[in-house]
Amino acid sequence: MSFSLLILGACSLEPPEWAKPTKKGNGEGSKIGLSVSTLNNPFFVSLKDGVVKEAKKQGMEVVVVDAQNDSAKQVNDVEDLLQQGVDALLINPTDSAAISTAVQSANSLGVPVVTLDRSAEKGDVETLVASDNVKGGQMAADYIVDMLGEGAKVAELEGVPGASATRERGKGFHNVADEKLDVVAKQTADFDRTKGLNVMENLLQGNPDIQAVFAHNDEMALGAIQAINSSGRDILVVGFDGNEDALNAVNEGKLAATVAQQPALIGQTAVQAVKDVLKGEKVEKAIAAPLKLMVKE
Repeated sequence: MSFSLLILGACSLEPPEWAKPTKKGNGEGSKIGLSVSTLNNPFFVSLKDGVVKEAKKQGMEVVVVDAQNDSAKQVNDVEDLLQQGVDALLINPTDSAAISTAVQSANSLGVPVVTLDRSAEKGDVETLVASDNVKGGQMAADYIVDMLGEGAKVAELEGVPGASATRERGKGFHNVADEKLDVVAKQTADFDRTKGLNVMENLLQGNPDIQAVFAHNDEMALGAIQAINSSGRDILVVGFDGNEDALNAVNEGKLAATVAQQPALIGQTAVQAVKDVLKGEKVEKAIAAPLKLMVKE
């Protein structure tokens, strides 16, 4: 009975004949479904824009859905896209575990899946297109060494415990920092600006000799700058993401640097990967989008 229900469940997702588009061998005319975790964040808006622009260039149609940071809604959105007869799915997961069932549904229909920025825990994903967070952490540490020299005393503001970005950015940072810097303090501030401010205030009280700060994202970096300014200290701060507020702070000389992601490029690269898959070509299991260290010119 369980096996029969599984087969019936898979069949129920099969799109009607009228919804199945005609596509060419080069991917032209394909219909792509794009599920974004949230369009309330400028980062993901840029990612979506990169997908739409590149798809238009490649002669592909894109159907965009916004999960609004709701993992259950995202699963339903993806199933709706499958009902519409998409040839491929681009998914920016809200939750890597929760999205797995939707990925498996696509697998059962033979619809290829590419994930953007975050991957899925289960199911067959053709490739993950994302920034190289480990490399970004290394870039931040190298910059601090270049600016202050080896042995500089550094504080680290960590992101949400257990998040992949926290693990990877921290790993990259320590690959360099453990050899060339003196990390005197590190504490989580959950990728949050207000928490970054509060944590930095505490760290400054306990570590008056801090010379630099590496924050796992720009929000925490900007919060740290507020605390540093209030203390009257001169401390070099490096963030990660390259959001608008951070880039403005870099240009104003308030933030020393940010490791900038390129979300539009992530979207563009994902469409190119989908085109290759639809043409029957193999793609790498992970495709890294380049990062840029942004400093005041």
